[in-house]
Amino acid sequence: MNTPTILRSGLVGTLAAAAAFVLGGSAADAHDGLPVANVPHANPRFGIENNVLTPSASQTSVAWGNLPLANPDSANGVTHYGYNTLDGAPLTQTENEAHKTEPDKNVYLVLGGRHYLYQGHEIGPRGYVTRINLDETDPLKRVTLISDTDTAGNAYPTVDGITWDPFTRQLLLTAESNAPKGGVFGVSLDANGDPADGGKATRLPALGSGGFEGIQNDSAGNVWIVEDIGGKSAGGGKVPNSFVYRFVPADKSDLAKGGRLQALQIQRRDGSPATTSELQGNPSDTFIGQLHTYGTSFSTKWVTIHTGTTESFDATAAAKAANATPLKRPENGVFRPGTGFRDFYFTETGDTTTSSSLPGAYGGVFRVSQSSPSADTGRISIAAVGDQEHTGFDNIAFATADDMLVVEDAGDSLHGQRNALDSGYVYHLGKGREQDERSYAAKGAHAPRPLRFLAEGRDASATFDAMSGPSYNDGDNEITGMHVSNGDPTAAGLLGAKLPQPTDPAWRTFWTQQHGDNTTWEIHWNGKGEDGRD
Repeated sequence: MNTPTILRSGLVGTLAAAAAFVLGGSAADAHDGLPVANVPHANPRFGIENNVLTPSASQTSVAWGNLPLANPDSANGVTHYGYNTLDGAPLTQTENEAHKTEPDKNVYLVLGGRHYLYQGHEIGPRGYVTRINLDETDPLKRVTLISDTDTAGNAYPTVDGITWDPFTRQLLLTAESNAPKGGVFGVSLDANGDPADGGKATRLPALGSGGFEGIQNDSAGNVWIVEDIGGKSAGGGKVPNSFVYRFVPADKSDLAKGGRLQALQIQRRDGSPATTSELQGNPSDTFIGQLHTYGTSFSTKWVTIHTGTTESFDATAAAKAANATPLKRPENGVFRPGTGFRDFYFTETGDTTTSSSLPGAYGGVFRVSQSSPSADTGRISIAAVGDQEHTGFDNIAFATADDMLVVEDAGDSLHGQRNALDSGYVYHLGKGREQDERSYAAKGAHAPRPLRFLAEGRDASATFDAMSGPSYNDGDNEITGMHVSNGDPTAAGLLGAKLPQPTDPAWRTFWTQQHGDNTTWEIHWNGKGEDGRD
């Protein structure tokens, strides 16, 4: 078993001239929020590269792909944190290496006095959920299997998104597949963080079936879902084809009782909806360019696309039929802390190619602002505009009330086109809702400038897969699972309910270096290790 080398950056107590000299940045890169100095360059797409962190941070590995599960399902090959071994192939760097399962998003919870990190797995022969016991020092006992079968005892789809629903006490899992395969599943946990009901995953048909990825609860018990389905090719890119959803449950403590699934509709200046038929019929529609212009905003409306508890339905088709507005591969979203769940920020990946001539090709981060989490209307504006250097936005988290962490999943093709691997950025937003994007723009201010806190490298396994590995395993490393939480499993601990304090030991930051070795890391801001010491 090969344990990854722990990577530690240089530690800086305060970011001033020393950090500026080391990184080639400037002291102005630091602000009064998260202590970050800009890492000046992404890693080139060449050979094996190390991760590079801002000097106020260090990281330690908490799990890695070839770590055996303490309770494997050997009959189905679910034996390791990041590999399925059903075909008996060796774990890595051979022409017939085992299928990598790619742990994806992370959920940190403190249950039964233990500190746990849960993940769904994105690819491979079957979906499953693992749990890392962060208190366990024996690697062979650290990762356990939580679930890999549904209520009928069958495999369920691979998992892209995951969140903890404190109202139902379930992990909500999303499968990013076209209907009827995709959708939302629930796995219940007991008070000790162990699987309840035998760890069987239950499909929640009232939430629909689609290419769902990001999923979050608000304080009212609504479930917000972000879909990622690429559209047909056009202009060197893709037409908008994915939607943002909100599920309003009949009973927030039991999602199986049904409710209303809604999709976000964005209105043009004249009040008419921007529809699928219009934007797919003309993917160069001026509205798309306006939507991706900093300082603009548009009215939004939630349109109900399904009501009840019937068998799973095609949410994507229903959203199109209801004149909801498609976007260019939105992926994940989170509520901004301190806004009372009135501001929802979500990423849009874009076309992930430099050859696209379409507006909005590089995506961005959008903000949906409402008077309350259950309001039927609101406004949308772009909070961060993507460009060739900063694009492929995927996971998103808030490290403080004003510091938004956004990471890239640009893909091998774009990595090669720009000769740059993925990065993680900090966007320092204006303080308070009254200083939102529109008021900033009205005052002539520029969009928030991204500071690179992570230049992701490429480990040996990912390099092998990118250059000569089997087609069923992905290539370059990807940044995923960006997560900041204090682990509170109650409704008071919903992401967005509390103001994060990343330098407080109770608040922990995680990310997963997907593909390759599939290592999950914990970031320690200000150089603090797991024991809180420098």
